[in-house]
Order: sequence, then structure tokens, then C-alpha cells
Amino acid sequence: MAERFDAIIIGTGQAGPSLAQRMTQEGMKTAIIERKLFGGTCVNVGCIPTKTLVASARAAYMARRGADFGVTIDGPIGVDMKRVKARKDEVVRQSNQGVTNWLKGMENLTVYEGHGRLEEPNTVRVNGDLLEAERIVLNVGGRAFVPPMPGVDEVDYLTNSSMMEVDTLPEHLVVIGGSYIGLEFAQMYRRFGSRVTVMERGPRLIARDDEDVSDAVREIVETEGVEVRLGADCMGLAKRGGRVAVTASCADGPEEVVGSHVLLAVGRVPNTDDLGLDAAGVETDKRGFIVVDDQLRTNVPGIWAIGDVNGRGAFTHTSYNDYEILAANLFDNDPRRVTDRITCYGLFIDPPLGRVGMTEREVRESGRPALVGKMPMARVGRARERSETQGFMKILVDAETERILGAAILGIGGDEIIHSLLDVMYADAPYTVIQRAVHIHPTVTELIPTLLAGLEPLE
Repeated sequence: MAERFDAIIIGTGQAGPSLAQRMTQEGMKTAIIERKLFGGTCVNVGCIPTKTLVASARAAYMARRGADFGVTIDGPIGVDMKRVKARKDEVVRQSNQGVTNWLKGMENLTVYEGHGRLEEPNTVRVNGDLLEAERIVLNVGGRAFVPPMPGVDEVDYLTNSSMMEVDTLPEHLVVIGGSYIGLEFAQMYRRFGSRVTVMERGPRLIARDDEDVSDAVREIVETEGVEVRLGADCMGLAKRGGRVAVTASCADGPEEVVGSHVLLAVGRVPNTDDLGLDAAGVETDKRGFIVVDDQLRTNVPGIWAIGDVNGRGAFTHTSYNDYEILAANLFDNDPRRVTDRITCYGLFIDPPLGRVGMTEREVRESGRPALVGKMPMARVGRARERSETQGFMKILVDAETERILGAAILGIGGDEIIHSLLDVMYADAPYTVIQRAVHIHPTVTELIPTLLAGLEPLE
């Protein structure tokens, strides 16, 4: 006989715990199911551990640059990878335990540890228990995509998850994939001391971004010694003794690169293949993502999909916003929608990239009259003071409405500074609001008004 709940949440990633809290506060008897790690990708193998490693890598990088700032450090700079990993593990442990204790101590919430599968539109089986509810929320996230490339089953390879267990320094790390995850690991391990090669099938890195952004990112990582191979089509893997050979018809290098370790960073897939979606009649798209409407409802009444599994964002911040949208619609009589949010994301290499809204390519394709401003970070006093002048700022504005259409800030503090523009966009205010604002000196953000004062027509 099934145990009856008011709501069942499958998955404890970014959106799940907050939704559980709101549901229980509303007096709903709620169950939440987790098959592996409380907190999901971000807490355990994503944002938190990778940015912790990025911080350690930056410390090593800045130590080596001490002489640039008049700081003398005697002897070579060493990196103890076991201590690096231990630091990362401790930060992750605190976050994981925080989520675990929060959920297990939540009143009116029952926590199940096991793999939950739908058996009917309103029933879920986990371990030997059958649960029933009129509201079911799928928050199962995604995992690294392992492409069906030749030899992939014959070699040892790493993903963003298994990379978290590495506590030694790879002699030569070959990263397959030149997008966000791959580039963060590439720069990080180069700073730790590995030789690093990035192999990308496309003609440039981070293809979703504009060419000037892509070119500048490539320059940043290559300046630090990361080797970049573009046009690496028809890739294959093979054993070479205790090493791994990556073969490809690269446009700008030899056809074979032999490394000590290989990291696959070519995208992610949703965890929908063993969820019982067919039994419940839940629709997915051709990539396996659960199809949802603007309020995160699936095609089956009473079932919602939030977080990475719905393919409507695939970021921690969009996952949390999914929770906010669902809670607002369920409890607050506030009809919030997925399409209310403005695209924003960051690339956490050093210096970081902050991105909001439309790219220049998208603005051009839209055919609307537009203005553009661009400024190299070398013009920014804060960047010169820190001897971190790589990158640039670019802002696109609708020439008729004076609304900001999009922006890219690649440079010191870019991941934080971009929010000053994002907030103006959410306020639906003209760019002149921030252009006329008086900002604190000396900061990076103070140059935003200067940049906006020099807008020119986008040719």
C-alpha cells in the first residue's frame, strides 16, 4: 500500500531543498528523495568545488607573479595537490552537511535515500517503498556527457565529477571540449603546474559567445601556456602504454596528442533515462530533457520539472529561480514565468567573463538599430593597479528604446560587475540611468558610465 503525501520531490539539487521548506511551511506533508549526494551537482562536483580549486590555482599563480609587484619569494613555488584537494573536500563537506542536516531536521518532511522512479503519474517507488502524491516535482539534474567516440570504452578518462577525486598533479592533461567547464579546468591545472592541451571540434572556443570574446579568452589561456587545438574533428582515444593518445584531424597541430590524463568536457545530459517517465507519460525532447511550459509544468497534470533536467537554463542560478517561479505560482498567486528572466552566466577563468542578454551576433541577426560601446580593460585604473589588464567590456543598446540589450565583461571582477547592467535591464530602465550614475573611484564599475557615454552605431 502506498504512503500518501501532499507532494514528492525527487532530487536535492539547488531547487529541491528550498521547495521542500516552502511546501512544509505551507502545511504540506512532503517527501524528498535523494539517490546519491545531498545538494546535487553544484554543492558536490560543480560550482563550489571547482571554484574552490580555482582559488587555490590563483594563489599559486599570484605567488609566481610576486616579483611583478615587488614581492620577493625565496625558492620555487610548489603546489601540494593533496592539500589542495583536502581544502576543496572540506569546503564541500560543509556545504553538503549543511543541506543534509537542513533536510533531515525539517519538520513535516520525510527524507528517502535511494533511486526514485515514477510508476504512474502520481506514484513513485523508492527502494521498496511506494509513495503517492497529487504533486510530484522532478529535480534530478544532469551528468557529464560521454560521447560515443572511438576508443572511449578502452581508456581511463575523467569527467568533471571524477576530476574531484584527483589528488596528484597530471603531467599532461588533455581536455576535450573548449567551452566553460573545459576551460576552467584547463587554466586551473596549468596554474597547478600541468602541461595542458585543449582540443575543440569547432573553429573557436566558447562558440555561444561572440568572436571577440572567444578570441580574447583564447589569448588569456594561451598566454599562460595552455595549448589550444581547434578544428579537432573525428576525435578518437587509444592507449599508449600507461598514457592516453587523442587523435584528431586538427587544423592547427599534429594529429595525435599523447597525455597522461584525459578530461571529457563536451556537455551534459539529463538524468531522465531511468526515471520512469514513460510509465507516467511525461514528455521529453530529443535530447532527453523534460519538456515544460513557461511555469515549469510538464504535459502531465500535477508533475513539474525544475533545475537542469528541464533544459531551460542549466545553471545553479536558473535552478534556484525555477524554485521561485514554482513557489510563486503554487502559493503566492503570483504568475511568474521562465521567460521573465534575462539570460546571464559566467565563465570562471581568471580574469572571469560575465555575460547578460543578447550577444552582438544575436543583435545583428535581429535587424534592430543598435548602439555599441567597447573598452579594453587596459583603460581601467583598477585593472592597471592590479596588473590585470586582460580583456574588455562591451555593451549593446537598442538605439530606439535606449534599453540595454546585452553585455560582456571579460576582465577583473567581470562576474560581479555585470550585475550592475543586469539590474538596469530587469528594471526596464534606459541605459542613461546607469550612464548618469556616480560610481565609486577607483573601481572597475566606474568606467561603465564612461563606456556608455561613448556609444556608437553598430555597423
